[in-house]
Amino acid sequence: MKRKKIAGWFIGVPLTVIALVMIILLAEPDEDGVTRAAAFKATALSTATVEECRLESRSRSEFPAASQNQWYVKYMDVLYHRGWIDKDMTPATEASAEGLLTYREADWLAGQVSETLKEQVGLSDKNKDRPYPPDEWWRLYEELCRELQVWQDDKVRRETLVVYGTFEDVEDGTPWRAYTSQGNRGFEGLGLGSCRDQEIQVLVSGSEILQVTDKISKSVVYKNIWLMEAGENELTAYVGSLARKLPVKSKIKAPQEMAAQVADLYVTDGEVKKVVLKKERVSGKVLEIRDDEIEIEGYGRLAIGEDFNVYRLYGEFRRQNLSSVVVGSDVQEFVVADGQLCAALTMRPFDAETIRVLVMDTGFQSIFHETVTLEFLSPGVMTIGDREETFQPGDTVTFRSGDEKLAKDRVVIKPTDESAGIRVTAIKRGDQIPAYPGHMEIKQESEGLVLVNEVYLEEYLKRVVPSEMPASYEKEALKAQAVCARTYAWRQIMANGYKNYGAHVDDSTKYQVYNNVATSASTDTAVNETYGKLITYEGKVAEIYYFSTSCGHTTDGTIWGASQSDYPYLRGIAVKEGGGTMDLTNEETFSQFIKSCPEGYESEFGMYRWTARITGGQIQKKVTGIGTIVDLTMKERSTGGIGKVLWVKGTAGSKEITGEGQIRAMLGNTDAEIRQQNGNILTGWDSLPSAFISIEKEEGESEEDVCFTIYGGGYGHGVGMSQNGAQAMAKAGKSYKQILELFYDGTEVAEIDEIS
Repeated sequence: MKRKKIAGWFIGVPLTVIALVMIILLAEPDEDGVTRAAAFKATALSTATVEECRLESRSRSEFPAASQNQWYVKYMDVLYHRGWIDKDMTPATEASAEGLLTYREADWLAGQVSETLKEQVGLSDKNKDRPYPPDEWWRLYEELCRELQVWQDDKVRRETLVVYGTFEDVEDGTPWRAYTSQGNRGFEGLGLGSCRDQEIQVLVSGSEILQVTDKISKSVVYKNIWLMEAGENELTAYVGSLARKLPVKSKIKAPQEMAAQVADLYVTDGEVKKVVLKKERVSGKVLEIRDDEIEIEGYGRLAIGEDFNVYRLYGEFRRQNLSSVVVGSDVQEFVVADGQLCAALTMRPFDAETIRVLVMDTGFQSIFHETVTLEFLSPGVMTIGDREETFQPGDTVTFRSGDEKLAKDRVVIKPTDESAGIRVTAIKRGDQIPAYPGHMEIKQESEGLVLVNEVYLEEYLKRVVPSEMPASYEKEALKAQAVCARTYAWRQIMANGYKNYGAHVDDSTKYQVYNNVATSASTDTAVNETYGKLITYEGKVAEIYYFSTSCGHTTDGTIWGASQSDYPYLRGIAVKEGGGTMDLTNEETFSQFIKSCPEGYESEFGMYRWTARITGGQIQKKVTGIGTIVDLTMKERSTGGIGKVLWVKGTAGSKEITGEGQIRAMLGNTDAEIRQQNGNILTGWDSLPSAFISIEKEEGESEEDVCFTIYGGGYGHGVGMSQNGAQAMAKAGKSYKQILELFYDGTEVAEIDEIS
């Protein structure tokens, strides 16, 4: 009897287990599916951004108020509104969103895109309520993106990346934010914590991860990272944009030797298996920066290695990018391994004491020269490769494109007395042959020779201010100009605009005119009395523009496509006592304003008001392809009334001219006369003085005879400080700070050494 019971027990237990498994399989849903939330998120992001979904959901949500904080609500709301989810089939509830997508729902969604896509679902009476298989869903989604023409472009694409960490690794981190080798990525609804320190493949829309498609490797190499601290069993390293604590598999001997170093970390399963330190460092002035190499004084050109990083080590530690390495600076130490640059370590702030200027040819036509002849005004040394030659006052030297002396390295010419200057006899500036303070560098490029003048910033300004504003102007106006010029130059130094040629700016109107007019005592004084002063906004150096003459009102940075919120201090203001702003965007209001001569700081200047007359035939030479010009209409005006969109109508079509620069260029003609309000007549202008214009059509005997009278005001782009406005304000007793406060709203004047 006992044996039968035991035998029954052995037989009964397996049967019971099998029965329980069958019950579970029948009672529980098939988990081999994709949640509706995940599927609908991906679908919504095929045609909209995360922010667009958020805004649409805020305006109207299908979910009850208690559920509207769930991450998936915004995506599903968008699809409900477009009819891509049937609310009767898929209710707007948390349970529904967190459940599995069915064949019937996939069929409905596909049908909203195309019948071809719907046919791929394979809906039947037997499977309509069954979960749609994940592999089939993601294949269907790829086809959906192809139908919508968003597959594998910037909208929806596959990426391979390494996950450095998630918001859980960052104090006060943004929820659902992952930090990766491809930048920051969102991952709403996904679990990425288990993917940390792994190389994975993901499906991405914009910057939002939709699916982890493959886990490629659990072993990664973090190259050229900064080791902050080291203990026997743990390293603190700056990986990507995160400070991470990483366990070490084996005990570290002499951990203190590892701290404050650049290294490669070999990581497997979240543990550091190997550390390769990179201790070799070089330093010197940065002479040139290209995409693949940096030229460092004393070391020549060094290739930029893969995974090159820049770290700021002074003040608050920060990861920077290559743009923070500035031509002419010597504030970095460069880490080198295998003959390549691995990292740059910024040791201290760049003081921007010097500026590097590309000296253009006569007439400012080109930065390249066929021949350069230099005359030395003091003794000095010329360095050619590793060879030095001395020179004396009065000596000259000529370089020609293709010269053997320039085959390998730049030639550097340093006079003993840098203030005496070096005369460049091959070019003219005005009626003089210019001499340049500082030192000169000559380098061979494929297009010709480039000539770089490195000069102290304050000496540079002493040759900019008189080139940009008459030296006879009031002292306070000249001081305002000096501060503007210094601020502009500082921004250009940091911008590295000519880094490929080892310079910051050129000496033309493209930047600031330099050394085109001789220095004078008045402009030198203006520079000296404002030494080191910059215009700042909320502690940062402001973006500064200036121009010749206003029409009584300035405009703002939006005329060049900038957002007003980016440069709130560049707002349009009335150039008169008390400032203020007038609404001149209406056509009739502006026309009345520009045809009158309202009192303002500049109302006595000739260019305050002017008129021009231009024929349809003259316009047709520039605006082609639309037949005979028959009409002009200003369709849109920006702040201050400046022309923003001009409609040009012809007998064979129309064209839209956008932007103040294009409008001025299209309506300018060297044969047209420009009559200033004081009666002076100007000719030979290929561009109108400004785009603050109102246009009246004069009917002719035929369409070919049409003419236009242009009523205009001011000279220049109209953004920032009017130089003649500054002069008038100075004459009225205003200080240079009061002048700057009017034109740059909310700014302050600060010392250059206060800028971080």
